[in-house]
Amino acid sequence: YGCIRDLTNRRMKLQDMLVMLYICISAFEEENPEFWRSSAQNTLRSALSRKLNSNVAKNIVLFLGDGMGVTTITAARILKGQLQNRSGEETVMNMDTFPFVGLAKVYTVDFQIPDSAATATAYLCGVKTNLNTVGVSAAARNGVCRSQKGNEVTSILKWAKDAGKSVGIVTTTRVQHATPAASYAHSASRTWYSDADLPTSAVTGGCMDIASQLLRNTDIDVIIGGGRKYMTPKGFPDPEYPTDLKAQGQRKDNRNLINEWLSMKEGKVARYVWNKTDFDAVDPEKTDYLMALFEPGDLRFDVERDPSMDPSISETTEKAIRILKKNPKGFFLLVEGGRIDQGHHDSRASMALHEAVALDDAVARGLELTNEEETLTIVTADHSHAFTFNGYPFRGNSILGKSPIFAMDLLPYTTLMYGNGPGHKITNNKRPDIRNVDTTDKDYVQQAAVPLDSETHGGEDVALFARGPMAHLFQGVYEQNYIAHAMAFAACVGTNQEHCAATAEPDKTPFTSIDPGSSAPNTPFGAMTTVMLSITMSVLLH
Repeated sequence: YGCIRDLTNRRMKLQDMLVMLYICISAFEEENPEFWRSSAQNTLRSALSRKLNSNVAKNIVLFLGDGMGVTTITAARILKGQLQNRSGEETVMNMDTFPFVGLAKVYTVDFQIPDSAATATAYLCGVKTNLNTVGVSAAARNGVCRSQKGNEVTSILKWAKDAGKSVGIVTTTRVQHATPAASYAHSASRTWYSDADLPTSAVTGGCMDIASQLLRNTDIDVIIGGGRKYMTPKGFPDPEYPTDLKAQGQRKDNRNLINEWLSMKEGKVARYVWNKTDFDAVDPEKTDYLMALFEPGDLRFDVERDPSMDPSISETTEKAIRILKKNPKGFFLLVEGGRIDQGHHDSRASMALHEAVALDDAVARGLELTNEEETLTIVTADHSHAFTFNGYPFRGNSILGKSPIFAMDLLPYTTLMYGNGPGHKITNNKRPDIRNVDTTDKDYVQQAAVPLDSETHGGEDVALFARGPMAHLFQGVYEQNYIAHAMAFAACVGTNQEHCAATAEPDKTPFTSIDPGSSAPNTPFGAMTTVMLSITMSVLLH
């Protein structure tokens, strides 16, 4: 009755009413211990019916949430549920349904807390390395061109290509950024995007910029992301922002790498697109190669994306898979939600979490388009952030909202905060008073304990979720570089192929997993839920 009374409060917004309605119904069931017993038994039956899939992985799809630590996953899970007008905490993400989970240790050879370049080299190339370097071993030194010669290491993307598979990269950052770069480039500095970024010592030392290596090193079938300005001559006008000087081409060597890429694909059906209209017109069945660069640099945050100009990460993932899956030998695809990381660096939790939700939606799309019996799907992160989920908020409290209990300075604080970053603002020895501030706004900057222009990464282990062939290899706690070796073993690429010839035919036994749409068990109270809903809606409508 208390719930019904609260719902009749005319001052409540409709969305708040719907959330309160869901909480009321949930509370009615959850107060009965049989709810939790039944839920646990359903999960137990699912675990007991699980069978190991020891097939060879024809395909591998690696979803990488840049900066998507465990705290980010938890907060994104709640946000995803609240965007569906639910309480949020009980929401089941698509990645949550993966049966095998492990923890990867992310430190680099020289630092306790890593960056995206060194971690990408670990999980893609199978070798730990130094901060800020991509596709080279730890014998190479950050920014020292001469040190990278002879210390190059190749990635699973190349191993897959050498095995006859099709390969692709999809990212929400520039395609020359640290994560995708580690799949094809070798560079003593992750920041050598174009030749304009090379220091004199690198030029005289013969080091090549990352954009040039995108064309030269590995024949990549699908390349989707941003980074147009690193591919075109200095002063070359951008097709989308022709008057924006910052969007113009940056190359000093006067090369147009986009045109060069197209000329390299003579005899094949190769398409280059930079907007959604042309992207949607690409027929996967009739396309051998696709390069899609939607921005001069990184793509826009998903909540700021113009759907008429830029596709979502789910749409780009689908296009990539449909092109790559035509290869009878299979494919390897790297999908990066790269702007999770950038949202965190800005201490804008809303941006970061919406990016994580978008990545989880892409995971669902990937699962729909592939067969679990032959496709190994992995979701993981490269590192975390100095991101905390704190206080004692009530169930259903907005994940972007404030704790109901004030701090010792008699001021409120948000549920989500940062250990450091641009949100540290102290005036007259006091924190900002946010009582009248909309902390759910996409541009709100969370408060931080230590002042920094850019919030930093975190160093704790990151979670890895796996399903499909050999997914059980990813259980436990392991070094991050193990991931590349386990993927290669599963797909019979690279080394460790002795087991491949003896692999049995695919086991067609269906896999039983938890329904990603709901975590609620089938209990006698389910019928009561319908009754409660009907009664409450009647109250609201009168």
